[in-house]
Amino acid sequence: MSTNETTPVYDVVGVGFGPANLALAIAIEEHNEQAAPGEELTAVFLEKQPAFGWHRGMLIPDATMQVSFLKDLATMRNPVSRFGFVPYLHDRGRLVDFINHKALFPTREEFHDYLQWAANGVDHMVRYGLEVTAIRPADRAGRGGPVVEVDVAALGGAGSGAEAEAVTYRARNLVIGTGLVPRLPEGVESSERLWHSSEFLHRLAALPSDAPRRFVVAGAGQSAAEIADHLHRTFEDAEVVAVHTRYGYSPADDSPYANRIFDPEAVDLYHGADPSVRRTLMDYHRNTNYGVVDMDLIEELYRRSYQEKVRGEQRLRILGVTRLTAVEEGPDGVRVEVRNLATDETETMTADAVVYATGYGEPDPTLLLGELDAACLRDEAGRLRVRRDYRVETAPEMGAGIYLMGGTEHSHGITANLLSMAAVRAGEICDSLAEHRRSDRRAPVAVTG
Repeated sequence: MSTNETTPVYDVVGVGFGPANLALAIAIEEHNEQAAPGEELTAVFLEKQPAFGWHRGMLIPDATMQVSFLKDLATMRNPVSRFGFVPYLHDRGRLVDFINHKALFPTREEFHDYLQWAANGVDHMVRYGLEVTAIRPADRAGRGGPVVEVDVAALGGAGSGAEAEAVTYRARNLVIGTGLVPRLPEGVESSERLWHSSEFLHRLAALPSDAPRRFVVAGAGQSAAEIADHLHRTFEDAEVVAVHTRYGYSPADDSPYANRIFDPEAVDLYHGADPSVRRTLMDYHRNTNYGVVDMDLIEELYRRSYQEKVRGEQRLRILGVTRLTAVEEGPDGVRVEVRNLATDETETMTADAVVYATGYGEPDPTLLLGELDAACLRDEAGRLRVRRDYRVETAPEMGAGIYLMGGTEHSHGITANLLSMAAVRAGEICDSLAEHRRSDRRAPVAVTG
Protein backbone atom coordinates (compact mmCIF):
# COMPACT_ATOMS: atom_id res chain seq x y z
CA MET A 1 0.00 0.00 0.00
CA SER A 2 1.42 3.39 -0.91
CA THR A 3 1.80 6.07 1.77
CA ASN A 4 0.93 9.75 1.72
CA GLU A 5 1.29 12.77 3.96
CA THR A 6 -1.58 11.59 6.19
CA THR A 7 -0.01 8.19 6.89
CA PRO A 8 1.05 8.26 10.57
CA VAL A 9 4.72 8.04 11.48
CA TYR A 10 5.27 5.99 14.66
CA ASP A 11 8.22 6.58 16.91
CA VAL A 12 8.87 2.85 16.72
CA VAL A 13 7.67 -0.17 14.78
CA GLY A 14 8.52 -3.47 16.46
CA VAL A 15 8.91 -6.55 14.29
CA GLY A 16 7.86 -9.64 16.25
CA PHE A 17 6.02 -9.79 19.55
CA GLY A 18 7.63 -12.37 21.78
CA PRO A 19 8.64 -11.69 25.40
CA ALA A 20 11.41 -9.23 24.40
CA ASN A 21 9.19 -6.84 22.44
CA LEU A 22 6.34 -7.44 24.88
CA ALA A 23 8.64 -6.13 27.62
CA LEU A 24 9.40 -3.11 25.44
CA ALA A 25 5.69 -2.45 24.86
CA ILE A 26 5.21 -2.49 28.64
CA ALA A 27 8.16 -0.12 29.16
CA ILE A 28 6.72 2.27 26.55
CA GLU A 29 3.27 2.06 28.15
CA GLU A 30 4.69 2.97 31.55
CA HIS A 31 6.91 5.68 30.03
CA ASN A 32 3.87 7.30 28.40
CA GLU A 33 1.93 7.24 31.67
CA GLN A 34 4.65 9.35 33.33
CA ALA A 35 5.79 11.45 30.36
CA ALA A 36 5.20 15.17 30.05
CA PRO A 37 2.76 16.25 27.34
CA GLY A 38 4.39 15.82 23.95
CA GLU A 39 7.04 13.42 25.30
CA GLU A 40 5.02 10.23 24.75
CA LEU A 41 6.25 7.53 22.37
CA THR A 42 3.99 6.09 19.70
CA ALA A 43 4.55 2.42 18.93
CA VAL A 44 3.08 -0.50 17.03
CA PHE A 45 4.26 -4.12 17.09
CA LEU A 46 3.75 -6.54 14.19
CA GLU A 47 3.40 -10.26 14.88
CA LYS A 48 2.88 -13.21 12.50
CA GLN A 49 0.98 -15.36 14.97
CA PRO A 50 -2.79 -14.85 15.20
CA ALA A 51 -2.48 -14.34 18.97
CA PHE A 52 0.28 -14.16 21.54
CA GLY A 53 2.18 -17.40 22.07
CA TRP A 54 5.62 -18.35 23.39
CA HIS A 55 7.20 -21.77 22.82
CA ARG A 56 3.82 -23.47 22.93
CA GLY A 57 5.38 -26.66 21.60
CA MET A 58 7.42 -27.01 24.80
CA LEU A 59 4.74 -26.30 27.42
CA ILE A 60 5.32 -29.73 28.91
CA PRO A 61 3.25 -30.30 32.05
CA ASP A 62 5.27 -29.65 35.24
CA ALA A 63 8.30 -28.33 33.33
CA THR A 64 9.60 -25.29 35.21
CA MET A 65 11.29 -22.07 34.22
CA GLN A 66 15.04 -21.76 34.64
CA VAL A 67 14.83 -18.13 35.79
CA SER A 68 13.31 -16.65 38.93
CA PHE A 69 9.77 -15.29 38.75
CA LEU A 70 11.25 -11.91 39.75
CA LYS A 71 12.98 -11.78 36.36
CA ASP A 72 9.66 -11.17 34.69
CA LEU A 73 8.84 -8.57 32.05
CA ALA A 74 9.01 -5.55 34.34
CA THR A 75 10.18 -6.04 37.95
CA MET A 76 13.94 -5.67 37.38
CA ARG A 77 13.24 -2.36 35.62
CA ASN A 78 10.36 -1.13 37.78
CA PRO A 79 9.71 -3.09 40.99
CA VAL A 80 6.26 -1.50 41.41
CA SER A 81 5.10 -2.15 37.85
CA ARG A 82 1.55 -3.42 37.51
CA PHE A 83 2.86 -5.79 34.79
CA GLY A 84 5.04 -7.85 37.15
CA PHE A 85 4.51 -11.50 38.01
CA VAL A 86 3.29 -10.70 41.54
CA PRO A 87 0.48 -8.41 40.30
CA TYR A 88 -0.41 -11.17 37.84
CA LEU A 89 -0.73 -13.67 40.69
CA HIS A 90 -2.86 -11.21 42.65
CA ASP A 91 -5.11 -10.61 39.66
CA ARG A 92 -5.51 -14.36 39.15
CA GLY A 93 -6.30 -14.90 42.85
CA ARG A 94 -3.26 -17.12 43.47
CA LEU A 95 -0.81 -14.87 45.29
CA VAL A 96 -1.21 -16.54 48.70
CA ASP A 97 -1.17 -20.00 47.12
CA PHE A 98 2.06 -19.20 45.26
CA ILE A 99 3.71 -17.92 48.44
CA ASN A 100 2.70 -21.08 50.28
CA HIS A 101 4.10 -23.12 47.40
CA LYS A 102 7.57 -21.69 48.22
CA ALA A 103 8.51 -21.79 44.54
CA LEU A 104 11.15 -19.54 43.02
CA PHE A 105 10.68 -21.05 39.55
CA PRO A 106 7.08 -21.26 38.27
CA THR A 107 6.03 -23.87 35.76
CA ARG A 108 6.44 -22.95 32.11
CA GLU A 109 2.68 -23.31 31.72
CA GLU A 110 2.00 -20.72 34.42
CA PHE A 111 4.62 -18.33 33.09
CA HIS A 112 3.08 -18.57 29.64
CA ASP A 113 -0.26 -17.61 31.17
CA TYR A 114 1.48 -14.63 32.78
CA LEU A 115 2.92 -13.57 29.41
CA GLN A 116 -0.51 -13.78 27.79
CA TRP A 117 -1.99 -11.77 30.67
CA ALA A 118 0.67 -9.08 30.20
CA ALA A 119 0.19 -9.05 26.42
CA ASN A 120 -3.52 -8.41 26.91
CA GLY A 121 -2.60 -5.27 28.84
CA VAL A 122 -0.85 -3.71 25.83
CA ASP A 123 -2.87 -5.24 23.00
CA HIS A 124 -3.72 -1.76 21.68
CA MET A 125 -0.11 -1.58 20.44
CA VAL A 126 -0.11 -4.94 18.64
CA ARG A 127 -1.25 -6.04 15.19
CA TYR A 128 -1.42 -9.83 15.02
CA GLY A 129 -1.51 -11.99 11.92
CA LEU A 130 0.80 -9.76 9.91
CA GLU A 131 4.00 -10.85 8.18
CA VAL A 132 6.65 -8.29 7.31
CA THR A 133 7.43 -8.52 3.59
CA ALA A 134 9.79 -5.58 3.07
CA ILE A 135 11.61 -2.82 4.92
CA ARG A 136 13.04 0.20 3.12
CA PRO A 137 13.95 3.84 3.63
CA ALA A 138 11.05 6.17 2.91
CA ASP A 139 11.10 8.88 0.30
CA ARG A 140 12.13 11.72 2.56
CA ALA A 141 10.77 14.56 0.44
CA GLY A 142 8.31 16.31 2.70
CA ARG A 143 8.37 13.50 5.25
CA GLY A 144 9.65 15.51 8.18
CA GLY A 145 12.81 13.57 8.99
CA PRO A 146 14.41 10.12 8.57
CA VAL A 147 11.73 7.49 8.24
CA VAL A 148 11.57 3.83 7.30
CA GLU A 149 8.65 2.01 5.75
CA VAL A 150 7.58 -1.51 6.70
CA ASP A 151 5.35 -3.47 4.33
CA VAL A 152 3.21 -6.25 5.78
CA ALA A 153 0.78 -8.84 4.43
CA ALA A 154 -2.09 -10.34 6.38
CA LEU A 155 -1.99 -14.07 7.04
CA GLY A 156 -5.08 -16.24 6.85
CA GLY A 157 -7.00 -16.93 10.02
CA ALA A 158 -5.48 -13.99 11.86
CA GLY A 159 -7.18 -12.02 14.54
CA SER A 160 -6.81 -8.36 15.39
CA GLY A 161 -4.90 -6.29 12.88
CA ALA A 162 -5.41 -8.51 9.84
CA GLU A 163 -8.31 -6.65 8.30
CA ALA A 164 -6.34 -5.41 5.31
CA GLU A 165 -4.42 -7.63 2.94
CA ALA A 166 -1.46 -5.25 2.61
CA VAL A 167 -0.42 -2.34 4.80
CA THR A 168 2.63 -0.11 5.05
CA TYR A 169 3.73 1.24 8.42
CA ARG A 170 6.11 4.18 8.77
CA ALA A 171 8.44 4.79 11.71
CA ARG A 172 11.44 6.74 12.92
CA ASN A 173 12.86 3.58 14.54
CA LEU A 174 12.73 -0.18 14.08
CA VAL A 175 13.06 -2.72 16.86
CA ILE A 176 13.63 -6.21 15.52
CA GLY A 177 12.60 -8.96 17.94
CA THR A 178 11.84 -11.99 15.83
CA GLY A 179 13.23 -14.51 18.32
CA LEU A 180 15.69 -17.36 18.06
CA VAL A 181 15.70 -19.69 15.06
CA PRO A 182 15.27 -23.47 15.59
CA ARG A 183 18.42 -25.31 14.52
CA LEU A 184 18.42 -28.75 12.88
CA PRO A 185 21.44 -30.76 11.70
CA GLU A 186 22.49 -30.17 8.13
CA GLY A 187 20.32 -32.11 5.69
CA VAL A 188 17.48 -32.68 8.20
CA GLU A 189 14.09 -31.08 7.63
CA SER A 190 11.15 -31.10 10.02
CA SER A 191 8.50 -33.64 9.04
CA GLU A 192 5.80 -35.93 10.39
CA ARG A 193 8.36 -38.09 12.22
CA LEU A 194 11.42 -35.81 12.43
CA TRP A 195 10.80 -32.98 14.89
CA HIS A 196 12.64 -30.05 16.35
CA SER A 197 12.03 -29.64 20.08
CA SER A 198 10.25 -26.31 19.50
CA GLU A 199 7.33 -28.16 17.85
CA PHE A 200 7.41 -31.18 20.16
CA LEU A 201 3.91 -31.16 21.67
CA HIS A 202 2.24 -30.20 18.38
CA ARG A 203 3.97 -33.00 16.49
CA LEU A 204 3.40 -35.50 19.28
CA ALA A 205 -0.35 -34.84 19.20
CA ALA A 206 -0.37 -35.63 15.47
CA LEU A 207 1.87 -38.71 15.67
CA PRO A 208 0.52 -41.29 13.20
CA SER A 209 1.39 -44.23 15.50
CA ASP A 210 -1.43 -45.24 17.86
CA ALA A 211 0.90 -47.21 20.14
CA PRO A 212 4.46 -45.93 19.68
CA ARG A 213 7.23 -48.37 20.50
CA ARG A 214 10.36 -46.22 20.44
CA PHE A 215 11.41 -42.56 20.44
CA VAL A 216 14.92 -41.26 19.81
CA VAL A 217 15.88 -37.92 21.38
CA ALA A 218 19.06 -36.22 20.19
CA GLY A 219 20.59 -33.55 22.40
CA ALA A 220 22.03 -33.05 25.88
CA GLY A 221 20.42 -29.83 27.10
CA GLN A 222 17.40 -28.99 29.23
CA SER A 223 14.88 -29.45 26.42
CA ALA A 224 16.31 -32.84 25.49
CA ALA A 225 16.11 -34.06 29.09
CA GLU A 226 12.56 -32.72 29.56
CA ILE A 227 11.41 -34.41 26.35
CA ALA A 228 13.00 -37.73 27.29
CA ASP A 229 11.39 -37.49 30.72
CA HIS A 230 7.95 -36.65 29.31
CA LEU A 231 7.99 -39.42 26.71
CA HIS A 232 9.16 -42.00 29.26
CA ARG A 233 6.39 -41.05 31.71
CA THR A 234 3.65 -40.71 29.09
CA PHE A 235 4.18 -43.82 26.97
CA GLU A 236 4.61 -46.67 29.41
CA ASP A 237 5.16 -49.30 26.71
CA ALA A 238 7.60 -47.28 24.62
CA GLU A 239 11.38 -47.21 24.74
CA VAL A 240 13.07 -43.81 24.92
CA VAL A 241 16.61 -43.61 23.58
CA ALA A 242 18.56 -40.47 24.47
CA VAL A 243 21.55 -39.87 22.20
CA HIS A 244 24.30 -37.35 22.91
CA THR A 245 28.04 -37.02 22.53
CA ARG A 246 28.76 -36.62 26.26
CA TYR A 247 28.77 -39.39 28.83
CA GLY A 248 25.50 -38.04 30.14
CA TYR A 249 23.62 -34.89 30.96
CA SER A 250 25.70 -32.10 32.51
CA PRO A 251 24.33 -29.89 35.31
CA ALA A 252 23.78 -26.17 34.88
CA ASP A 253 26.04 -23.94 36.93
CA ASP A 254 23.50 -21.83 38.82
CA SER A 255 25.74 -20.94 41.72
CA PRO A 256 25.45 -17.35 42.99
CA TYR A 257 28.78 -16.09 41.65
CA ALA A 258 28.38 -17.72 38.25
CA ASN A 259 24.92 -16.20 37.99
CA ARG A 260 26.49 -12.75 38.06
CA ILE A 261 26.94 -13.22 34.32
CA PHE A 262 23.19 -12.50 34.12
CA ASP A 263 23.39 -9.25 36.12
CA PRO A 264 22.66 -6.00 34.26
CA GLU A 265 26.12 -4.74 35.24
CA ALA A 266 27.67 -7.72 33.45
CA VAL A 267 26.36 -6.35 30.16
CA ASP A 268 28.26 -3.09 30.75
CA LEU A 269 31.42 -5.07 31.46
CA TYR A 270 31.02 -7.33 28.44
CA HIS A 271 30.13 -4.58 25.98
CA GLY A 272 33.14 -2.51 26.98
CA ALA A 273 35.63 -5.40 26.98
CA ASP A 274 38.20 -6.30 24.36
CA PRO A 275 36.97 -9.01 21.92
CA SER A 276 39.44 -11.52 23.36
CA VAL A 277 38.06 -10.92 26.87
CA ARG A 278 34.52 -11.35 25.56
CA ARG A 279 35.42 -14.74 24.10
CA THR A 280 37.02 -15.80 27.37
CA LEU A 281 33.98 -14.76 29.41
CA MET A 282 31.67 -16.63 27.06
CA ASP A 283 33.80 -19.78 27.25
CA TYR A 284 33.96 -19.61 31.04
CA HIS A 285 30.24 -19.27 31.54
CA ARG A 286 28.57 -21.20 28.73
CA ASN A 287 27.61 -23.89 31.24
CA THR A 288 25.25 -21.47 32.94
CA ASN A 289 22.87 -21.73 29.99
CA TYR A 290 23.93 -23.84 27.00
CA GLY A 291 23.69 -27.64 26.80
CA VAL A 292 23.05 -28.09 30.52
CA VAL A 293 20.24 -29.55 32.63
CA ASP A 294 18.79 -28.86 36.07
CA MET A 295 20.34 -31.22 38.60
CA ASP A 296 16.97 -32.41 39.93
CA LEU A 297 15.96 -33.66 36.49
CA ILE A 298 19.33 -35.35 35.92
CA GLU A 299 19.00 -37.22 39.20
CA GLU A 300 15.41 -38.23 38.44
CA LEU A 301 16.34 -39.66 35.03
CA TYR A 302 19.30 -41.51 36.52
CA ARG A 303 17.13 -42.89 39.34
CA ARG A 304 14.56 -44.11 36.86
CA SER A 305 17.16 -45.70 34.61
CA TYR A 306 18.79 -47.44 37.57
CA GLN A 307 15.47 -48.82 38.85
CA GLU A 308 14.80 -50.27 35.41
CA LYS A 309 18.13 -52.11 35.56
CA VAL A 310 17.17 -53.47 38.97
CA ARG A 311 13.94 -54.81 37.51
CA GLY A 312 15.72 -56.29 34.49
CA GLU A 313 14.04 -53.99 31.98
CA GLN A 314 15.29 -50.94 30.17
CA ARG A 315 12.87 -48.53 28.59
CA LEU A 316 15.05 -45.48 29.21
CA ARG A 317 18.38 -45.83 27.42
CA ILE A 318 20.95 -43.07 27.77
CA LEU A 319 23.51 -43.53 25.00
CA GLY A 320 26.50 -41.37 25.85
CA VAL A 321 29.48 -40.69 23.58
CA THR A 322 27.25 -41.43 20.59
CA ARG A 323 25.89 -39.62 17.58
CA LEU A 324 23.11 -40.08 15.05
CA THR A 325 24.89 -40.86 11.79
CA ALA A 326 21.95 -41.79 9.55
CA VAL A 327 18.22 -41.13 9.64
CA GLU A 328 15.86 -42.46 6.98
CA GLU A 329 12.15 -41.71 7.24
CA GLY A 330 9.67 -44.26 5.93
CA PRO A 331 5.87 -44.58 5.89
CA ASP A 332 5.79 -46.56 9.14
CA GLY A 333 8.74 -45.18 11.08
CA VAL A 334 12.30 -43.88 11.01
CA ARG A 335 15.37 -46.03 10.52
CA VAL A 336 18.09 -44.65 12.77
CA GLU A 337 21.80 -45.45 12.86
CA VAL A 338 23.74 -44.54 16.01
CA ARG A 339 27.53 -44.61 16.19
CA ASN A 340 29.62 -44.90 19.35
CA LEU A 341 32.30 -42.23 19.02
CA ALA A 342 34.80 -44.13 21.18
CA THR A 343 34.52 -47.63 19.68
CA ASP A 344 33.16 -46.76 16.22
CA GLU A 345 30.52 -49.45 16.68
CA THR A 346 27.11 -48.75 15.16
CA GLU A 347 23.60 -49.72 16.21
CA THR A 348 20.57 -49.63 13.94
CA MET A 349 17.05 -49.27 15.26
CA THR A 350 13.58 -48.24 14.11
CA ALA A 351 11.76 -45.41 15.88
CA ASP A 352 8.29 -43.94 15.64
CA ALA A 353 9.83 -40.45 15.77
CA VAL A 354 13.15 -38.68 16.23
CA VAL A 355 13.23 -35.47 18.27
CA TYR A 356 16.12 -33.09 17.67
CA ALA A 357 16.65 -30.99 20.78
CA THR A 358 19.54 -29.31 19.00
CA GLY A 359 18.97 -25.77 20.13
CA TYR A 360 18.53 -22.47 18.38
CA GLY A 361 20.57 -20.02 16.37
CA GLU A 362 20.63 -16.26 16.72
CA PRO A 363 18.35 -14.39 14.31
CA ASP A 364 19.95 -12.69 11.33
CA PRO A 365 18.37 -9.22 11.21
CA THR A 366 19.91 -8.50 7.81
CA LEU A 367 17.41 -10.91 6.25
CA LEU A 368 14.69 -8.37 7.09
CA LEU A 369 16.51 -5.09 6.64
CA GLY A 370 16.61 -5.10 2.84
CA GLU A 371 17.97 -1.81 1.54
CA LEU A 372 18.76 -0.66 5.08
CA ASP A 373 21.41 -3.35 5.45
CA ALA A 374 23.93 -1.42 3.35
CA ALA A 375 23.87 1.46 5.86
CA CYS A 376 24.65 -0.79 8.85
CA LEU A 377 28.27 -0.77 10.06
CA ARG A 378 30.13 -4.00 10.85
CA ASP A 379 33.05 -5.11 12.99
CA GLU A 380 36.18 -6.92 11.84
CA ALA A 381 34.29 -10.25 11.90
CA GLY A 382 31.51 -8.92 9.68
CA ARG A 383 28.97 -8.71 12.51
CA LEU A 384 26.72 -5.73 13.09
CA ARG A 385 28.21 -3.09 15.36
CA VAL A 386 25.74 -2.52 18.16
CA ARG A 387 25.89 0.25 20.74
CA ARG A 388 25.32 -0.32 24.42
CA ASP A 389 21.67 0.77 24.04
CA TYR A 390 21.14 -2.02 21.44
CA ARG A 391 21.03 0.48 18.57
CA VAL A 392 22.87 -0.60 15.43
CA GLU A 393 25.64 1.75 14.34
CA THR A 394 24.80 3.09 10.90
CA ALA A 395 26.21 5.40 8.26
CA PRO A 396 25.44 9.12 8.74
CA GLU A 397 22.89 9.17 5.95
CA MET A 398 20.80 6.61 7.84
CA GLY A 399 19.04 8.79 10.37
CA ALA A 400 16.37 6.31 11.45
CA GLY A 401 17.25 4.00 14.33
CA ILE A 402 17.52 0.21 14.20
CA TYR A 403 17.46 -1.65 17.52
CA LEU A 404 18.03 -5.37 18.04
CA MET A 405 16.19 -7.60 20.50
CA GLY A 406 18.48 -10.60 20.06
CA GLY A 407 21.35 -11.32 17.72
CA THR A 408 23.68 -9.31 19.97
CA GLU A 409 25.48 -12.03 21.89
CA HIS A 410 28.77 -10.94 20.29
CA SER A 411 28.34 -7.41 21.66
CA HIS A 412 26.25 -7.81 24.83
CA GLY A 413 27.05 -11.28 26.11
CA ILE A 414 25.17 -14.40 27.08
CA THR A 415 22.03 -12.54 28.20
CA ALA A 416 21.43 -11.05 24.75
CA ASN A 417 18.75 -13.59 23.85
CA LEU A 418 17.57 -14.56 27.34
CA LEU A 419 14.40 -13.77 29.23
CA SER A 420 16.38 -12.89 32.36
CA MET A 421 17.36 -9.48 30.91
CA ALA A 422 14.07 -8.71 29.15
CA ALA A 423 12.85 -6.05 31.57
CA VAL A 424 16.15 -4.19 31.89
CA ARG A 425 16.92 -4.41 28.16
CA ALA A 426 13.47 -3.05 27.31
CA GLY A 427 13.96 -0.15 29.70
CA GLU A 428 17.30 0.75 28.14
CA ILE A 429 15.86 0.70 24.64
CA CYS A 430 12.83 2.72 25.73
CA ASP A 431 15.11 5.33 27.33
CA SER A 432 17.19 5.49 24.15
CA LEU A 433 14.11 5.93 21.97
CA ALA A 434 12.84 8.70 24.22
CA GLU A 435 16.19 10.51 24.27
CA HIS A 436 16.57 10.36 20.50
CA ARG A 437 13.01 11.62 20.10
CA ARG A 438 13.75 14.57 22.37
CA SER A 439 16.92 15.29 20.41
CA ASP A 440 14.99 15.23 17.14
CA ARG A 441 12.50 17.73 18.50
CA ARG A 442 15.31 20.05 19.71
CA ALA A 443 17.20 19.89 16.41
CA PRO A 444 16.98 23.14 14.41
CA VAL A 445 15.03 22.95 11.18
CA ALA A 446 17.14 23.71 8.10
CA VAL A 447 15.92 26.75 6.15
CA THR A 448 16.45 26.79 2.40
CA GLY A 449 16.03 29.57 -0.12
